[in-house]
Amino acid sequence: MQQVLEAISDPTRRKILDLLKKGEKSAGELGENFDISGPSMSHHLSKLKAADLVIATRRGQSIYYSINTSVFEDAAQFVLRFFQDRGENKL
Repeated sequence: MQQVLEAISDPTRRKILDLLKKGEKSAGELGENFDISGPSMSHHLSKLKAADLVIATRRGQSIYYSINTSVFEDAAQFVLRFFQDRGENKL
C-alpha cells in the first residue's frame, strides 16, 4: 500500500492514470501530453508499475499501458476503512 500511496502522490503520475482511464496507451502517446523528457516519463511509468497500478504489455516495438483496476479497488477500500476507523474512534 505504501508504494501505491507514494505513486499517486505525484501530480504527473496522477495525470498519467487519468489519461489511462480512457483506455490503454503507448508510452509515446502518453508522452505527447507532457512537457518532460523520455527518461522522466519512463521513471514515472516505472513507479506506477512498481506499485502495480499499471500493466505494461509489449506489442512489437511498443509497450502499451493500462490501469490495473484491482489495485485501485484495494487502495480505495484501504482509504475508506482508514477514515471509517478514525470516525469510530472519535465516538
